[in-house]
Amino acid sequence: MSANESPAGRQPTATYDSAFLKACRREPVPHTPVWFMRQAGRSLPEYHKAREGIAMLDSCTRPELVAEITLQPVRRHNVDAAVYYSDIVVPLKAIGIDLDIKPGVGPVVANPIRTRADLAQLRDLTPEDVSYVTEAIGLLTAELGATPLIGFAGAPFTLASYLIEGGPSRTYENAKAIMYGDPELWADLLDRLADITAAFLKVQIEAGASAVQLFDSWAGALAPVDYRRSVLPASAKVFKAVEGYGVPRIHFGVGTGELLGLMGEAGADVVGVDWRVPLDEAARRVGPGKALQGNLDSTVLFAGTEAVEAKTREVLDAAKGLEGHIFNLGHGVMPSTDPDALTRLTEYVHTQTAR
Repeated sequence: MSANESPAGRQPTATYDSAFLKACRREPVPHTPVWFMRQAGRSLPEYHKAREGIAMLDSCTRPELVAEITLQPVRRHNVDAAVYYSDIVVPLKAIGIDLDIKPGVGPVVANPIRTRADLAQLRDLTPEDVSYVTEAIGLLTAELGATPLIGFAGAPFTLASYLIEGGPSRTYENAKAIMYGDPELWADLLDRLADITAAFLKVQIEAGASAVQLFDSWAGALAPVDYRRSVLPASAKVFKAVEGYGVPRIHFGVGTGELLGLMGEAGADVVGVDWRVPLDEAARRVGPGKALQGNLDSTVLFAGTEAVEAKTREVLDAAKGLEGHIFNLGHGVMPSTDPDALTRLTEYVHTQTAR
């Protein structure tokens, strides 16, 4: 089922006619919808207060705290969608992978996966493993009403990169060594991660998420030929697994200008674009039948209102011919961003694009 169809056997939900979901379905909208990756988090003083003394991964398992943090940017910025507060490594932690998110570093894995025997660490994910997700989304949908909630997960390649490298990497030499040198092990690893990722997205959708985004944060490290052969099949498996729910599926990566067509081909309804490629050129690369999401450079928000508005107009002008457009940053909100700049940006986009 495509995102253009109402879920079979169900009445349209309260969020169905929202500007965000209309844009995902490439339908006319009252204004260009806005949300920001990492809008729920580090740039907000209320987030730091709510999370004081609580470790990152612990905060992701407390339903009432997850709901509060998810709602904070919706209240403050008047964005058109909420994004579920979590982290891409949460499902890995939930199945027993020994990992932690270290401040200033990121996810660190105690026992990296380097051999076939190491695959035993990756068991199936069950809804019971992440019951706190179901509870949190129940709280959220009750509060959000007509505002859609976006669920998300890390894509198999990005998760594999963390698992193999043991943490963040700039070169991905260990991951690529397996991809090139042991393609069977690589394929089995990504296939297993695709099943885990799909299960995690299904939990979120069944709990009430109105759309889902697959983050392939590090896919930009790949050449198109390697992406098509070694990564696309696993991402396509994830998108296929949730197709029947009828919710929009968004695909996003950083530095993926050369991969935009392939990322759409994997099965997304919406392709996220970082700040490096203008949206009209991105549309040419992706091809027809997809909405686009993006793509203001996050760092512009430090340059003052006049510069932000000028760069925002460039994005909106490039998006004028698109079948569907969701305004977002080209990556996540940076921690030291002034929250008021995001509030002003949201209002500016709404005002400039009002139909």
